[in-house]
Amino acid sequence: MSTTTIQLEDVLNHPEYISIHQMPGIHLDLRYAGVDNFIGHNLYGDFDGGLLHHQAASQLARAVTILQAERPGWRLRVLDALRPGRVQRLLWDRVKGTPQHIYVADPARGSIHSFGMAVDVTLEDEYGQEQDMGTRFDDFTLLAQPAQERQMLQAGLLDYQQLELRQLLRGCMQQAGFHGIASEWWHFEAADRGWIRANMLLVE
Repeated sequence: MSTTTIQLEDVLNHPEYISIHQMPGIHLDLRYAGVDNFIGHNLYGDFDGGLLHHQAASQLARAVTILQAERPGWRLRVLDALRPGRVQRLLWDRVKGTPQHIYVADPARGSIHSFGMAVDVTLEDEYGQEQDMGTRFDDFTLLAQPAQERQMLQAGLLDYQQLELRQLLRGCMQQAGFHGIASEWWHFEAADRGWIRANMLLVE
């Protein structure tokens, strides 16, 4: 893991980090900046979120271009971006010792979100309607896991349209250089996590 950290307050003017608030094709709907999350309250306080490392931001802009080539007028709805280590510890404290701990990175390793190199996203159509992906964000069940999608489809717990939308999202993100994970359909990382932890700044 990287031993170099930077305080959130110093990131705001750091040249390697970019605000995505005005990025075309993006709708920011940061769930930890409000109460619509599994904790049930605002974890970000005065930090308005919407920051990424410039590499992840560039890849996200590319993903928007790919999406809009396939579905004109559609946007990526960003549910979380850079997540400071101080917030990651709050999430970890809630799930450690429970079966849900597999969904939250141990802050001792550092969440890829805390390097500004991960983003949680979903799709919205040209009318601004969030699409039905089969579960909500931060759903801690097998239904949210890409690795389980075929089984969930066969069991009638996911339908073909939901699966098609997940595949559309994954395809756009992967073509832009992101990697998904097996446990959350909404989570994407902009580079290899081992490399990120060894070489990038951890935001506290």
